[in-house]
Amino acid sequence: MNIKDLHSVYFIGIGGIGMSALARYFKFIGKNVGGYDKTESPLTKELAEGGMEIHYEDNIDLVPQHYKIPIGTLVVYTPAVPIDHREYQYFIKEEFEVRKRSAVLGLVTNHSFCLAVAGTHGKTTTSCILAHLLKEAGMPITAFLGGISEDFNSNFLLEGTEVSVVEADEFDRSFLQLTPNVACITSMDADHLDIYGTSEALVQSFKNFAGRIKPEGKLFVRNGLPLDGITYGIGDNSDFCIENLEIENGAYIFNLVTPEETFRGVRFSKPGKHNLLNGLVAFAMALQTDAPKQRLVDAMGTFKGVQRRFSYRIKTDDFVFIDDYAHHPTEINAVYEAVAEMHPNKKVLAIFQPHLYSRTRDFIDDFAKSLEKFDSVLLLDIYPAREQPIEGVTSDWLLQKINNSNKKLITKSGLLEEIKKQAPDVLVTMGAGDIGLEIEKIEKEFTHEN
Repeated sequence: MNIKDLHSVYFIGIGGIGMSALARYFKFIGKNVGGYDKTESPLTKELAEGGMEIHYEDNIDLVPQHYKIPIGTLVVYTPAVPIDHREYQYFIKEEFEVRKRSAVLGLVTNHSFCLAVAGTHGKTTTSCILAHLLKEAGMPITAFLGGISEDFNSNFLLEGTEVSVVEADEFDRSFLQLTPNVACITSMDADHLDIYGTSEALVQSFKNFAGRIKPEGKLFVRNGLPLDGITYGIGDNSDFCIENLEIENGAYIFNLVTPEETFRGVRFSKPGKHNLLNGLVAFAMALQTDAPKQRLVDAMGTFKGVQRRFSYRIKTDDFVFIDDYAHHPTEINAVYEAVAEMHPNKKVLAIFQPHLYSRTRDFIDDFAKSLEKFDSVLLLDIYPAREQPIEGVTSDWLLQKINNSNKKLITKSGLLEEIKKQAPDVLVTMGAGDIGLEIEKIEKEFTHEN
């Protein structure tokens, strides 16, 4: 398949964060772009405003005619689309070119100098930092991101095509479609066990990904992971290491030690040691390009963040509201540690929406241990995403396991009143489901009060 020969690209699941980035790319290079999604969202509205034809009913009659011409049309789908989806079945039966998102991403990036970010946690933040560094350094990059960068307010960046930045997603083994020049692996904690079955199978998949790096390429791995590669860490004699770490006015100041030289007085403002590690490996990867080093150092200090990744929505002397995408126990622990570090001795209320019945079941005890650290916990019902309910797996089951007397099940409609009642110093919302749609309501209510 040659991208130059395409006239139309149709996306089944166009509103997904990874799908929408690809859709923006094809629209930018002049293709007809349209698609289906289950529900309208702020993201699909943006795509539609940008000239893409989108509908929200699985009905082939709603697909515009110019996407029904097999020659010159590419159909892209996400693994979240069920196999019996009518539009998907139509395109398969009519013998269209139908490809998974990951395969198309591999095709688009294969002829560039590809920097790929893998790991069960930290992919989105790391890839957004990397894209920011290279953009600020004036590099000709295309970036496909799994979140909305606060630095350029998009999940897609096109400044040129010589260098590409991509998230290498382990879900459904998607990252095995990529052949990067430089890659990193931030973490390999057990996750997606509905796909892999065992944590050993997940680790093996990461090893297979490492084997796909091009000859003469480089792999960066967080120190402690059971993989061969260039290591990075904090104060641990890694190949790339952060030393003399201090906190000054809510920002980290440190020395960044590389095998060749030491950069002193580097500044990074995103709270949490996990984010600091993300920044470190992004910097290490950026150094593998021709980017001017001092511009990369300067750009470390100007990174704003990623929507829903330890995002400060309100920050006053009396009240702090932080929103995060955390949906795994390790991620919740990282959020807790960052809050404790940046806001010590404050009363913290955590609101959590579990994501997927299978993930809740597989990590139920770990979820309980990570959540009970907060002063107070509110639980929303499990967000099902692509799954059907599993008998006995409920938020109430999780609640019973949390060893904290200040805990409660809550509905979305009762959130605002309960937050007012508890009057926390710091409010943290967490989850990968539709809890994100409640954030603006909370922000509006409590910005007004403060």
